[in-house]
Amino acid sequence: MKRYKRGLYVGRFQPFHKGHLQVIKRILEEVEELIIVIGSSQISHELDNPFTAGERIAMVRRALTEEGVDASRYYLIPVPDTNMHSIWVNIVISLTPPFEVVYSNSPLTRRLFEEAGFEVKSVPLFLREVYSATEIRRRMLADEPWEDLVPKGVAEIIAEVRGVERLKALAKSDKAPP
Repeated sequence: MKRYKRGLYVGRFQPFHKGHLQVIKRILEEVEELIIVIGSSQISHELDNPFTAGERIAMVRRALTEEGVDASRYYLIPVPDTNMHSIWVNIVISLTPPFEVVYSNSPLTRRLFEEAGFEVKSVPLFLREVYSATEIRRRMLADEPWEDLVPKGVAEIIAEVRGVERLKALAKSDKAPP
């Protein structure tokens, strides 16, 4: 297996869950350092994106710390979206240390980085039918158990920021008449 100096992994992490954790651990087997991009960093307080970039950074950091991942092996960098896909890769490049390989299953992300000349590898999914941020948010809204799908520290952060209450308030405001 080829070993890379530095790789890049993009995710929204709304919220960060055990599937994300397993993916990162797997990628760290191939790279010396990993840049973890907190995507759509400018978006929060929406049903699909309830958590702020800062909250998501805290979630990822706490989960990796709990898992014993050496903090010198990763960077956590928030990157905003742009309405012009053709310049998004340049924005990522300008906000991150240099990297050799990109890990993504998103067709658009893969295409943009491939067109920019980067090697792009598929992300090894970990029990995708179980570990899904969409499913976790659904369970939060339905008062169903969700805590076992996220690392312990992530559940603690969600409780600290009253994330479930926020999500429920967002769901109510989405149903309100205009």
